[in-house]
Amino acid sequence: MNALTARVRAVKYDELKFKIPVESESYRDDSEFVTRMILAILDERRKANDNRIIINTNLKAGLPLKDINKIAGPLIEAWAFEVFAGIRDNSNNIYSLINAEAQGRLDMADIILQFRKDSSVLTGNIDVKATSDDIKKSGKSPNITSFSRIRTAYVTDPDFMFIVLSIKHKVYSERNKNTGLVDGIMEISSYNAYDLKFISESDLSYNPALGTGQIQVSDIHYVSLQYRTTWEMCQLLDRKYLHSSRRTINDFYREAVKNKWLKE
Repeated sequence: MNALTARVRAVKYDELKFKIPVESESYRDDSEFVTRMILAILDERRKANDNRIIINTNLKAGLPLKDINKIAGPLIEAWAFEVFAGIRDNSNNIYSLINAEAQGRLDMADIILQFRKDSSVLTGNIDVKATSDDIKKSGKSPNITSFSRIRTAYVTDPDFMFIVLSIKHKVYSERNKNTGLVDGIMEISSYNAYDLKFISESDLSYNPALGTGQIQVSDIHYVSLQYRTTWEMCQLLDRKYLHSSRRTINDFYREAVKNKWLKE
């Protein structure tokens, strides 16, 4: 028996000396400000009828609609970034958006947005989730982020703001009057934004299948909110992890040591 195994068997979760993250007193107001600005920007695009992605091909019959949803995610993500970047480039924009950056494929967020609020700069890490209006079960239990990755982010930065941006779309075909060919149209039909930290416990689930497990939202179209502190969120994540039949306190302790969730 090695020292680590002996240590794990001798301890219980409640006996571990955790680092307790403490968020800013203004965090809830800051989070609501960021989500409100995100939705206001998308509202503006919809009112301007700039809520469609047009896919031109040389196919006379157009794109096969049954398969177009397979490429929807990257297209919706690219559309969202262009919308935010367009606002960013107007230095006098009314949304206080001062920066927008697209992230890499393996990064935690898809888009980083920064807003100025009074004398503060607020950073939102945006995870774009595209779901189809045409597929009945689209949006059911999507993977949001890795358990260890988000748990570590909250310990490292108690004000870490992870926003799930749910964008719903519908797809149809329309003949292009200029080319005579059929264009595929992907239209943004609805959207919402949620701070992961404030999604209700009943709406969050844990899938142990990939790596340290994935945090999921049961149904991204129907989410209720439950306000909590960063430390309460960490404890909720821990419960989800430990209640899985595939995880033990040994597994959790290894992750806690590896990711520096415990005091030295």
